[in-house]
Amino acid sequence: MQNPGILVVGGARSGKSQFAERLAIKSGLPRVYVATCEAYDDEMRARIDRHQRDRDHYWDTIEEQIDLVGVLAREAAADRVLLVDCLTLWLSNLMMQERDLELESERLCAAVADLKGPCVFVSNEVGMGIVPDNRLSRSFRDAQGRLNQDIGHICGKVVFVASGQPILLKPRQGPEIIL
Repeated sequence: MQNPGILVVGGARSGKSQFAERLAIKSGLPRVYVATCEAYDDEMRARIDRHQRDRDHYWDTIEEQIDLVGVLAREAAADRVLLVDCLTLWLSNLMMQERDLELESERLCAAVADLKGPCVFVSNEVGMGIVPDNRLSRSFRDAQGRLNQDIGHICGKVVFVASGQPILLKPRQGPEIIL
């Protein structure tokens, strides 16, 4: 049976969150928005407020910056759809708390592999730009890239969003690429 997870990746301001929200709405199921962002400053609080205003009253919201595995275990079910926005901020939160990113990523992957219902994960594609000029940024980029790959392997569907346009990556459409 195909994993009920859908990974939606894209660059900053690519339209990935809006696309993920439309996917959740189209499911016809009750919707739970899992927000991983913490309001560290006024600009971030304004962004969060705008996102909350944009979602209608048909969304329940769970704010969880660290224990995403626990949220998935408690909340994922066949009778609702979860939207996790986003894995990038979740990983950043873990890094700021000096958590073991590899261990936490493995725990998340195990939870995604065991999903009990549909879940849309939003994540930034961070590896398409310049090589960061410092060790911390490179470490984060590498950890995020590995997490996206691992979650992408597990989820039944993967969509890349660029300029607001979704591109289905998995399942593959068309012929297999071979040499």
